[in-house]
Amino acid sequence: MNIAQHLERACLCFPDKPALIFEQTTYSYAELNQIANRVANGLAQLGITKGERVALLLPNIPQFIFAYLGIIKLGAIAVSLNTQLQSAEVSFILNDSQATAIVVTPELAGQVQTDQLSHLRQLLVASPEATPNSLAYLIEHANPEYQAQTMERDDPAAIVYSSGTTGFPKGVTLSHSNVISNMHAKNLYCDMRPEDRLLLCVPLFHCFGQNAILNSAINACATLVLHRSFNYEQIIQSIARDQVTMFFGVPTIYVLLLNKAEPAALSSIRYFFSGAAIMPVEIARRWHATFKSFIHEGYGLTETSPFAAYNHRFRYKFGSIGMPIDTVEMRIVDVDTGANLAAEQVGEIIVRGPNVMLGYWNNPTATEQAIRNGWFHTGDLGKYDAEGYFYIVDRLKDMINVAGIKVYPAEVEQVIYQLPAVAEVAVYGIADEVTGERVMAKVVIKSGHQLSEREIFALCRKQIASFKIPSSIEFVESIPKNATGKVLKRLLRNS
Repeated sequence: MNIAQHLERACLCFPDKPALIFEQTTYSYAELNQIANRVANGLAQLGITKGERVALLLPNIPQFIFAYLGIIKLGAIAVSLNTQLQSAEVSFILNDSQATAIVVTPELAGQVQTDQLSHLRQLLVASPEATPNSLAYLIEHANPEYQAQTMERDDPAAIVYSSGTTGFPKGVTLSHSNVISNMHAKNLYCDMRPEDRLLLCVPLFHCFGQNAILNSAINACATLVLHRSFNYEQIIQSIARDQVTMFFGVPTIYVLLLNKAEPAALSSIRYFFSGAAIMPVEIARRWHATFKSFIHEGYGLTETSPFAAYNHRFRYKFGSIGMPIDTVEMRIVDVDTGANLAAEQVGEIIVRGPNVMLGYWNNPTATEQAIRNGWFHTGDLGKYDAEGYFYIVDRLKDMINVAGIKVYPAEVEQVIYQLPAVAEVAVYGIADEVTGERVMAKVVIKSGHQLSEREIFALCRKQIASFKIPSSIEFVESIPKNATGKVLKRLLRNS
């Protein structure tokens, strides 16, 4: 098997069909396959062999897809780096993975300190000009014929490094089997079709963009509409111009669309999907009322390739992440004892299935801590109801301990989101000499609206216990997030 066989199959069945649209430039499946073949041959000519790590420090541009597919075809391992990393962080990942080559844009090349990277042999610049040592030159001078290498199920295909918010980043190692099982599941549950056009604006270096959208779209022989990032005006224009039918985003993107977009602007889209963070239930309800469509929610982590649960093929429930996908098991266990918990009891979500990573690259200790008896421990707190639908309560590390009583920030956020004037809210805990921790909130008000602390406190007093009510509310212009749209609560706690 090889992940890239999906591209070869799509090329065989739909050679002239658009595979990729980027800034009004279109690549057919035949063209995309030929470029990936050239990358594989070019890397082989540079001495890159099966199993070697090739790093990608690239934004959402076609060269990321060209390089990624060529690396996978060759049987090498693609190492994705967040484009916001600083040079010391880049060096850590390149040394940890022992990458022998890297593809990088001219703008980001300064972050690669080659004198600190003893394993790195090749640096290819993803520039438009086909100059020596550029990806374009390699593609131009390589053979266009290549067949994907045959790989074993558990051969590593990709290493996606965690954000490192609790220490050094860990290299999540995904096998060919991990990714293939996940892209087939995405095709089934999202009902991806060859005639679909999928908008991809979340980062390709993240597992959501790379597997849930890129690989899944190619596996369905669909068309990818690639954007560098989420730019509201450009996205709205592209949806109409490129006739987008499937939209994938994170909750913060849906909040922005809900506040600004008219239903007519999204009329070509038949399917909406959200992942990577908790979708506030009030946002999901408002979306459905406004756009007459559900935002289907997926649950998973990079360590689960990422797809693990889905809401829902048959019966959608607001606020739920749905049920485990086929061949995947999920349980709720006691955080301290590991005992299985009953319905409606809050505990840690654990996952077992073909989607669970091989482990953390070069880090057996962290792997043993995360995968126990075949079950991956997610660090997410959740519960399930009597019908087997699962719900995220919060991240274990984000839970606030107020005088020994647990407060889940997501629960408080769901209440505050009920106020129509709220654009965004983040609830977090800070140290307190008396209670250990206390609850804080930062709120962004919608443009043209007014909101007072008194209104927020009044709503909270009606709906939640007093110890859950924020002791302080601060109105801010924005809330810090990472590249995938997740709120950076550690920055809030440290501010």
